[in-house]
Amino acid sequence: MRNIEANVISDTVRRLCMEANYHLGDDVLEALNKFEAVEESPLGKNILKQIIQNAEIAHSEEVAMCQDTGFAVAFVELGQEVHITGGGLNDAINDGIHRGYADGYLRKSIVEDPLRRKNTGDNTPGVIHLEMVPGDKIKVIIAPKGGGSENMSEVKMMKPADGVEGLKAFVIDRVRRSGGNPCPPVIVGVGVGGTFEKCAYLAKKALLRRIGSTHPDPFYAEMEKELLVKINNLGIGPQGLGGRTMALAVHIAEHPCHIASFPVAVNLNCHAARHKEAVI
Repeated sequence: MRNIEANVISDTVRRLCMEANYHLGDDVLEALNKFEAVEESPLGKNILKQIIQNAEIAHSEEVAMCQDTGFAVAFVELGQEVHITGGGLNDAINDGIHRGYADGYLRKSIVEDPLRRKNTGDNTPGVIHLEMVPGDKIKVIIAPKGGGSENMSEVKMMKPADGVEGLKAFVIDRVRRSGGNPCPPVIVGVGVGGTFEKCAYLAKKALLRRIGSTHPDPFYAEMEKELLVKINNLGIGPQGLGGRTMALAVHIAEHPCHIASFPVAVNLNCHAARHKEAVI
């Protein structure tokens, strides 16, 4: 058994909240540059250049790349041989979010009740997804999720008979109806299978996959490629103002499901595809 102090977790989360908002991943920047080079629309090309420049300024000056610094979503892999001392895991994560958003001058966007709308003042509580894994370490991924792209997400309880073509039609239609609202170019996370809530989780977690990576199953890898082409051929383009760059990537995650079910979720992430991780 390995003891890990809660304050170490809190300090790590504090740092990740700031780093995620300041420093866009190199995979996202590579994809932006790649699509900028081939974008046919002059306006779309100019928008992509501005997005890249914005990310470079945020990185060099360590300021938020977007005014919406997101709902702090934490993906935690907790080793079963870890004993947390000096406090609880959830409290440590939320303390880190509280301090990271204060010390990093990041916008506080969370309201304590969805109807009465009073701001909590420190961007807590976060949304924490916990998975127990073998070992004596803790892996923490902080993914600030902007409201505009989150609002364009959807779960659909499809019929098994809808099959592959029904899945593809739903994903494409969801992106089409989103238009410029999720601040494209986006990353499209698709969750397939499981239950109502499981497929939504899969779609969100799929956004963490490195852009340019290939799904290990050739069946899904080919589907991702096809969907990306069809989505970019919608003509929505960067910021919804026309062009061939609506999405940088489509990432699918699947899970076994009930014989009577076919749940599918689409979770979109704006071009500020922010997430940073650390292993304690």
